[in-house]
Amino acid sequence: MIAIGNFFFKYRNGLFIILYILLFVPGFPLFTPERNGEKYYLWPIIIGLTITITGQVIRAVTIALAYIIRGGRNRQIYAEDLVTKGIFAHCRNPLYLGNILMLVGVGVLSNSLLYVAVVIPVFLFIYQAIVLAEENFLRNKFGTQFDNYCSTVNRWLPSLSGIGNTFSSMYFNWRRYVIKEYNTFFVWLCGITLLLLLKYRELTHFDTALRNRLLYIILPCLGLGYLFVRYLKKSGRLTE
Repeated sequence: MIAIGNFFFKYRNGLFIILYILLFVPGFPLFTPERNGEKYYLWPIIIGLTITITGQVIRAVTIALAYIIRGGRNRQIYAEDLVTKGIFAHCRNPLYLGNILMLVGVGVLSNSLLYVAVVIPVFLFIYQAIVLAEENFLRNKFGTQFDNYCSTVNRWLPSLSGIGNTFSSMYFNWRRYVIKEYNTFFVWLCGITLLLLLKYRELTHFDTALRNRLLYIILPCLGLGYLFVRYLKKSGRLTE
């Protein structure tokens, strides 16, 4: 599993692109009028958005409270320090947990049985392998310190014990969140916009012209917002 995790860690960026493309592959629906009534399309929208927004919130508080530098070097697993504060005091992999919830959420939003039943389990297997590879690296680098951390903090299931103290004792660095997350946030919002407008014609009353107008307005606005934040970051006007 460690070798598999190292492999997928190396190519994880391309993997996420494939996972997003698969959202738009036609397949059997999760929710249908026969099973869920005339307003069946509201179920995947409500459930999917709730799950995926929860994942984004987890990523936001994790990054803004105590950022962990574990993005890899030369496409290999790397970590400068063992971060155990912030949300990392309640879950060992909160960023990955957030990613999982975001992808499960957009999977439900896509109303695709194929995506939820096949793609998501494959994604979970890949993430488990990556985490095991990272833990092997951290254990070799930090030794007993990492073992003690693992003995008190769950790998996936967050503990809410002391969460109030965590929030009250730390500063929410929104600038760091924007700087570190604007790429992910842009892709996420574009994906949600495309899913809602392309998959759910009911939202625009089956008016193709209206749907296209909304796409031509929303997507360029998101692109301009992305470019503006990128400019602020690169110019040094927005720093941590």
